[in-house]
Amino acid sequence: MARMSAFQRLVTKYQRDVDFLIIYIEEAHPSDGWVTTDSPYSIPKHQSLEDRVSAARVLQQGAPSCALVLDTMANSSSSAYGAYFERLYVIQSGIIMYQGGRGPDGYQVSELRTWLERYDEQLHSGQPRPV
Repeated sequence: MARMSAFQRLVTKYQRDVDFLIIYIEEAHPSDGWVTTDSPYSIPKHQSLEDRVSAARVLQQGAPSCALVLDTMANSSSSAYGAYFERLYVIQSGIIMYQGGRGPDGYQVSELRTWLERYDEQLHSGQPRPV
């Protein structure tokens, strides 16, 4: 996940009011596929769930202190949420409250931060939550 340090700051700031979850999907730039020169990791395309588990462990070392789960090998979550390559969501009581743009260009941690700031203000002011 790009911009992990900015995301980590959000997790740290809002973890008392918000549950964060990372769903690790298929590798966007596998070392045996569409490689980028700025990738800090060399992770080949996942051929099995065990491959995905191993790759997720690498991510978890630098990931925020939040839950990390894996997408299925059929990429069900990625397909359902249009997450390929990265995407940010806020889901409350089964309702999508915030949907960020598709990564990498539409993936804006700053937009999520703005949404969370408004949510936090309303949560602590006793006003209804944004829809």
